[in-house]
Amino acid sequence: MKKIIELKHISKSYDGETVLDSIDLDIYDNEFLTLLGPSGCGKTTTLRIIGGFEHPDAGDVVFMGERINDVPPHKRNVNTVFQKYALFPHLNVFENVAFPLRERRVPKAEIEEKVHEMLQLVMLSGFAHRRVTSLSGGQQQRVAIARALINRPKVLLLDEPLGALDLKLRKDMQQELKKIQKATGITFIFVTHDQEEALTMSDTIVVMSEGRIQQIGTPVDIYNEPKNAFVADFIGESNILDGVMLDDLKVRFSGHTFRCVDKGFAPKEPVDVVVRPEDVDIVPVERGMLCGVVTSVTFMGVHYEVIVDIGGFKWMIQTTDFVDVDERIGLSIDPDAIHIMKKSEYSGLYGDYSSFSNELDELSQPDGEESEADA
Repeated sequence: MKKIIELKHISKSYDGETVLDSIDLDIYDNEFLTLLGPSGCGKTTTLRIIGGFEHPDAGDVVFMGERINDVPPHKRNVNTVFQKYALFPHLNVFENVAFPLRERRVPKAEIEEKVHEMLQLVMLSGFAHRRVTSLSGGQQQRVAIARALINRPKVLLLDEPLGALDLKLRKDMQQELKKIQKATGITFIFVTHDQEEALTMSDTIVVMSEGRIQQIGTPVDIYNEPKNAFVADFIGESNILDGVMLDDLKVRFSGHTFRCVDKGFAPKEPVDVVVRPEDVDIVPVERGMLCGVVTSVTFMGVHYEVIVDIGGFKWMIQTTDFVDVDERIGLSIDPDAIHIMKKSEYSGLYGDYSSFSNELDELSQPDGEESEADA
């Protein structure tokens, strides 16, 4: 694939606080790339620098081989869909979509053709004469996308565009955005803190934390082969334990020696061990590699989330088998369910579910996303 955007050693600070710390990122033609991370990680600032709404303190933004640091937003071949769609309430759907073409004084017949083409693409063919204020949130978003795409930019930037939608509509729009990106062949750069959105839509995920890129990869690679404890915890649920790599394909943790599929570590090297909750099997105690006591059971619809105390460390297990609180159970783990990571600055910070609950998880999420200053 052809490289379309290069970020080279980009740094940015606000009021002396570093928001981006010398990041490097290559973005390719016809790619759906997602910048993923918690509030304050720098993802929105990265998007705004690509769009020209912010200027880096250091480093270069290169667009199709040319440095564009000083090129204003309206002269970049890039359009943006913001979280607040910024539609014109006094104009109907047709005129909102047509606005960029009218600004360029495109002939009327061409405007008619292109607007109807865009409305068909976003499945709003019958809505041309509706007032945008009468539309649902999802429909307004489609209008904003059609308006942003009508000039056929090389890149479309999307800043948390699904954040205001309800769950079902958000899931529908995830699929629609992916279809639109494939149909147009335009590079999409999408910002979100929602892991499911990133896994569902992306060709490439860029996981960010504290102004630095932690890992770049496909959704499958990011989920199955996290680089450190932060990535493992942020992308889905993870049991993350202290371990020691005894030899190639052999690791010890939780008082037991396990076969694994990782190698290349030094003998007796301390490591972080990741075991996903869905990869643990509940077995009778006498057959268990590990044994523990169930401390809580939560019904999630398609499975139960079970918290198990094993030697004072709380594991999460996702299972369709019902077990009861205070029941003693055995756990079985296959070698390919064990992932070994090198120790990092994030070691010891994640992976123990001693204080886990859905309510606590929700309370820890801030209202809304980052502002320009804390992005």
